[in-house]
Amino acid sequence: MVLPIASAAPLSEISHEVKTINLKETTYESATAQSLVEILLKQASIEPDRVHIYFQNEKGEEKIITYGELYTEAKRVANGLHEYGIGEGETIAIMLPTCEDFFYTFFGVLLLAAIPVPIYPPFRPDRIEEYAMREANILKNAEVRLLITFHKAERLSELLQVFISSLKAVTTVEVLKNSTAKAPNRTITGDMPALIQYTSGSTSAPKGVLLTHNNLLANIRAAGAAMQVGPTDVGASWLPLYHDMGLIGAWFICFYHAIPVVIMSPLSFLSHPERWLWAIHYHRATLSAAPNFAYELCMRRITPTMIEGLDLSSWRLTLNGAEAVNPKTITQFIKKFSPYGFKPETMFPVYGLAESSVALTFPPLNRPPVIDTIKREPFEREQKAIAADAGDSKTLQFVCCGKAIPGHEIRVVDENNQEVPERKIGFLHFRGPSTMRGYYQQPEATQKITHDGWTDTGDMAYLAEGEIYITGRKKDTIIKAGRNLYPEEIEEVTAQVSGVRKGCVVAFGVQDQKSGTEQLIIVAEAKEISASEQKKIVAEVNEKIAVVLGIVPDEVLIVPGKTLTKTSSGKLQRAATKQAYIDKKLLRHALPFWAQIAKLSAKGLKLKLTNLFRSAWKGIYTFYVGILTVLCAIIVWGSVLVFKPSRAAQITKAITKIGTILMGCRIQVENENALSNAGATVYVANHASYMDAIVLIAVLPPGVRFVAKKELLKVPFLRTIITRLNIITVDRVDFLTNLSDTQKIVDELQEGKSIVFFPEGTFTYATGVRPFKLGAFKAAVESGTPVCAVAIQGTRSILRDDEWLFQPGKIKVTIGEILAPQSKEWQEVIRLHSLARAQIAKHCGEQVLDY
Repeated sequence: MVLPIASAAPLSEISHEVKTINLKETTYESATAQSLVEILLKQASIEPDRVHIYFQNEKGEEKIITYGELYTEAKRVANGLHEYGIGEGETIAIMLPTCEDFFYTFFGVLLLAAIPVPIYPPFRPDRIEEYAMREANILKNAEVRLLITFHKAERLSELLQVFISSLKAVTTVEVLKNSTAKAPNRTITGDMPALIQYTSGSTSAPKGVLLTHNNLLANIRAAGAAMQVGPTDVGASWLPLYHDMGLIGAWFICFYHAIPVVIMSPLSFLSHPERWLWAIHYHRATLSAAPNFAYELCMRRITPTMIEGLDLSSWRLTLNGAEAVNPKTITQFIKKFSPYGFKPETMFPVYGLAESSVALTFPPLNRPPVIDTIKREPFEREQKAIAADAGDSKTLQFVCCGKAIPGHEIRVVDENNQEVPERKIGFLHFRGPSTMRGYYQQPEATQKITHDGWTDTGDMAYLAEGEIYITGRKKDTIIKAGRNLYPEEIEEVTAQVSGVRKGCVVAFGVQDQKSGTEQLIIVAEAKEISASEQKKIVAEVNEKIAVVLGIVPDEVLIVPGKTLTKTSSGKLQRAATKQAYIDKKLLRHALPFWAQIAKLSAKGLKLKLTNLFRSAWKGIYTFYVGILTVLCAIIVWGSVLVFKPSRAAQITKAITKIGTILMGCRIQVENENALSNAGATVYVANHASYMDAIVLIAVLPPGVRFVAKKELLKVPFLRTIITRLNIITVDRVDFLTNLSDTQKIVDELQEGKSIVFFPEGTFTYATGVRPFKLGAFKAAVESGTPVCAVAIQGTRSILRDDEWLFQPGKIKVTIGEILAPQSKEWQEVIRLHSLARAQIAKHCGEQVLDY
């Protein structure tokens, strides 16, 4: 259903008639749901006509999307993905603007048990090359298999494809929906990944935050409880859906609670911020959220004539977060819009981050914002937040962001991770069920911020009366003359100078080797002005900073508009600006759009030629490996025909060991001594490649038995080897479901034989340790046989699923500690399973994924 709305008309002709929404409590209880997919399936089944989204496009038309329609269209997308051969756990990039297709695509990916990776579409033609290379790095890190985009971005997306070796294809939602394939119904559990959210990169290179369904649901439930979301609530958002605050904080929280949500284009808000307020008025919305700059924009751009007749009395909570909350902004916003029914307690300063599935701390309900005024001197020199006296002139202000949401904890610590007293600035840590699984494919980065179960936010903060006050980013702190300066205040003061563009100032520190302190550098955008006018602005900035902070900047640069780079969520990129300053590239003029495209095309052509030569080399190498494999197989086949199984097993081990060396794939074994004293053992290993079995034959004691599918007996050559080497054949890899297969394996173990299992059952292109089936551990417990975890690292890069060209590489095998069963109880099966998987995850170099 498409309806015209007020914003479709010219501003002078807008009708502000209030829309009547039929609000009723849902009959489905989502509190027990294990995944977002389960909620969609149940809601679409029980209440298919329940209104979920009022989507307002840039033309000013409103489309109603019900739960039933969301499922139907998402299923069509899933069918298309299935036709492309997308498997469980594979990553799918969604490069779409805020549009109705985004909703269908996101859930279409989830229905197939794949992992959505939202990335922002190109929005600045003057920085298209920079955008393309940044997105290429994200797509490479995520090992994206398919890129879903829209027609206007198809050409750029195809250019990106050259840089991403994992990418199967670039496609559109329209193509996916027209598929005639039928996707299987896959079981989605809470531990399965639901999203990889790339951080905005405002202070560093973007990292992929891996969030499970459990993470998201825990966060949504806790945030919903803190806000007391109920059936009479209505959401409203202009936030981009590729950003976590818009995706989780706006869409998902309304989706979970089955309350309608008005979603409009971010471009509509940025060009006409009053449309956000009119959408709240029109739909009698009660909940919304935005970063601090949005409230600033409303104050600067909205005039009384634009909002004549506006009624904001329905607005119950507006979350202010995702960037530093400015005390002046919230005070002035309340003052400006209180005549239109906006209540002080509606302003809701919050704190969150992607690593905690967005929400982390909320203030109490029905309380106006609390602003803490503290003394400047002890704050800057001693890192203490001492409350200012009434007559103090040198002060700072920070906004209270409340306490941790239910079920979560926060703490403020020093450099040694020891908690500090109240009103002492330290590092903010958190823990709770919303905490991410980790940074995707970046275990070192994950380990760096993890401290005994707590996660470092990267922010500085202090506690006062049990509530948190954020003072700034750790990486952004400028240390000058023994004082800790925070860029937010410097940028705010600079922006007050006439001629400086609001929200377009960056302050940072650059190390001065001579003085041993940092130089304070300020970069501010201004409209095109003469050199004399620039000097005047620089002088005013110096004077204002000196008066307020008692310090003079080392350098103030006035640059043209659109010089400073911003993240997809609108945050200024201080780190990127600082690096550009250091590299003397800050004032370098960007190439024209066509020139940037030509440059990208040239890079792509060069890479294509490089890949062509690389593929040719890999083809020659693969041919060599093929000949080597045939020769080794003939020797093994002959040995099993001539010699006894024990002798044949020794020859097979020797041949595979020599074969891997001749392939240029030397195997490094860690803790090999653990194998020397092992008797009958259940060996369990991760599975990443066809190479894994060869590696284990070369490493483990000769004569260990493998478990294979009975179907392999149909191949005459393999049948001989399987039979003569006493390889165990079963009907299913998950033999736990077959009692005869289970007993066969238990009998072998009780006879003193060692058996090798790949408890994941299979492998796919996607990197990661998948769930372990329990059969191997059950057999170990029933037979009383110890378990040995074997972690294999490097085989996936030698020969990956869906690829047939080999490449040489290093292989590392880590033999784990022997795990002896302690009882015959089912809990012992789970214990062995957990311990073995943890050992493998620690040494295999890949992230743990659950399906």
